[in-house]
Amino acid sequence: MVSTVDQQNADEQEIVHGACPHDCPDTCAMLVTVKNGRAVKVEGNPDHPFTRGTLCGKVSDYLDRVYSPDRILYPMRRVGPKGSGQFERISWDVALDQIRDHFQQIINQYGAEAIMPCSYLGHEGLLNGLTVGDAFFNRLGATISERTFCISCTSTAYLMTYGPTHGTDPDTFKHSKYIILWGCNALSTNVHLWSFIREARQNGAKLVSIDPVRTRTANQSDWHISIRPGTDGALALGLMHVIINENLADWDYVENYTVGIEALKERVQDYPPETVAEITGIPVEDIVTLAREYATTQPSVIRIGVALEKQAGGGQGVRAICCLPALVGAWRHLGGGMLQAPMWPFPIRWDVVHRPHFIRPNTRVVNQWQLGRALTGEMPLDPPIKALFVYNCNPVTQAAEQEKIVAGLARDDLFVVVSEQFMTDTADYADIVLPATTQVENLDLMFSWGHTYVTLNKPAIEPLGEAIPNTELFRRLAARMGFDDECFQLSDQQLALEVLDWSAPVMQGIDMDLLKAQGYAKLQIDPVPHAEGNFPTPSGKCEFVSSMKVDSNFVLPAFRQGYESYEPGAAIDPLPNYTPQRESPVSNPDLAQRYPLNLLSAKPHQFINSCFANLPKHAKLQGEPHVIIHPDDAAKRGIADGQMVKVFNHRGAFQVPAIVNDMTRPGVVVAPLGYWRKLSCAGTINAATAATFTDMGHTAAVGDALVEVTAA
Repeated sequence: MVSTVDQQNADEQEIVHGACPHDCPDTCAMLVTVKNGRAVKVEGNPDHPFTRGTLCGKVSDYLDRVYSPDRILYPMRRVGPKGSGQFERISWDVALDQIRDHFQQIINQYGAEAIMPCSYLGHEGLLNGLTVGDAFFNRLGATISERTFCISCTSTAYLMTYGPTHGTDPDTFKHSKYIILWGCNALSTNVHLWSFIREARQNGAKLVSIDPVRTRTANQSDWHISIRPGTDGALALGLMHVIINENLADWDYVENYTVGIEALKERVQDYPPETVAEITGIPVEDIVTLAREYATTQPSVIRIGVALEKQAGGGQGVRAICCLPALVGAWRHLGGGMLQAPMWPFPIRWDVVHRPHFIRPNTRVVNQWQLGRALTGEMPLDPPIKALFVYNCNPVTQAAEQEKIVAGLARDDLFVVVSEQFMTDTADYADIVLPATTQVENLDLMFSWGHTYVTLNKPAIEPLGEAIPNTELFRRLAARMGFDDECFQLSDQQLALEVLDWSAPVMQGIDMDLLKAQGYAKLQIDPVPHAEGNFPTPSGKCEFVSSMKVDSNFVLPAFRQGYESYEPGAAIDPLPNYTPQRESPVSNPDLAQRYPLNLLSAKPHQFINSCFANLPKHAKLQGEPHVIIHPDDAAKRGIADGQMVKVFNHRGAFQVPAIVNDMTRPGVVVAPLGYWRKLSCAGTINAATAATFTDMGHTAAVGDALVEVTAA
């Protein structure tokens, strides 16, 4: 018989501090309630000053993911044709032995560079996230997988102008009087910033949204400015033309805290409002009004979104936008300036993450955005890729030229290992599938690219089945390969203590004991960092003309996985400029005649990348895949609302129902990203995207794609 005391103990609840692991700027602080060893509730931590106790609709139901009957809980081996999804359960010992044996055979025959890792931000933690496998694969001598899908371009442009500064603290947005969300659908992708924006508006602030699409955020803004995709740089230069020529600049700030103003004055004369109106599709009077209001309403602040960079001239566009706050002196004020990705002050020890000392000289680098070309042989590689190890990502749906990736994965001579939580499109093509834990089952430290709090995630429950954290996966693989280096012996707790520089000034007063007790801590940063300049650039000033030497192949060290050298490309103009899309009537009129519509991808409200698209509740709330087309474009093609259409170009095609709606501009069609290929009618948006890069940072130029739409 169970005593009353024992029964009371069994029914006791424990609340465990956690943190959302997903690729989102908000990095929410969570509380996980555990009862009898089972997580029964996930909720936001109400004490966190930024996320304030709320979770988005995706993560508030996180336990649906944890306890889904479709979770992968045991190692499996393929028993049917590639892509069939036919697997049998095997032991961890068998799985590890087979991986080791295949790797050794490939190394003996082709060399270690015939093995390629493939990972991205399916997890954003410092322990289990993007870089968790770097030490192992660098030690192995594998091909270095360059991961610059996003932020690399924006970050390069931002650092060229300001250096590695956190910029405007998002906590201070409530003090702003004029807020521009430029290419940022905050209500869907940065929802916790919205509460600070709402507070500012209650105090009289004006909110402007610049976006080709009338998003949820644009609908809630005071002013939506609909811009042609990829022309943001021209608009920023046009705004500066008005500000300079009408003497609206803060000349005292410019004189004391910037360099290159004379060159900038000359450059912007090429972009009068009339010219910019023709380029951007924005009326002249709106360009002039925006410039005047922005310059004369202080504090003003700009929040730029990731979508801005994903164009042929994305980097120079961001460079031009970055010049605006210094030109008008917005940095002088609390709540003024610019917010890019305030990850720069986090004192991450990248040497601990990457272990670059393992890298062999001249190890080749392959960018994951061009994975399809690498796997099919279109990219000439010697040796060819003979093994692919995938973790924290689903490249079939998330990388360009989808059909090439599928063709490459289907090769019988390609050994594929996938570590996953669910049987994704990519996992269907694996030879070995390994079970990965969810966030409530592992320890991690989270930085953020949307706020300045470091957050601890403690494991709330034991891993289900035989799932293991990524850290443990690579410890086991290292042991199987005979790697006895000290770094592969470190426990998760030891890694957590090594991955941050706890002695850095921004970490003053922060230690692991505080994080265990509170769950989070704010970095010690200046809320008005550039009131008197003090930019972390070589000049100490905002650099309109950048002293940072950048070319088209340049990748910031933080994105290089530890490798140092790269093949130089075309020089980048140190002064902001405008570059039109590669696929446009201006640059390629013949292509534009065949494919006259610009295709944009949109982050859906219920998915993050390809996460959650397979979960019934989220899929139902998000609705079926679709493409949004303007009524004028639909009428020209005889397309009715709800009709099944084919979206295609010379790269590929996908079929979806059409939503005829004026929320997008004429000439622009929009399809949400993140749907799984096998759960869709015929392909997804990345069947039509190009594996090309932006002008700097090797970022994916997703928004530079022309298509045609016809009835299916």
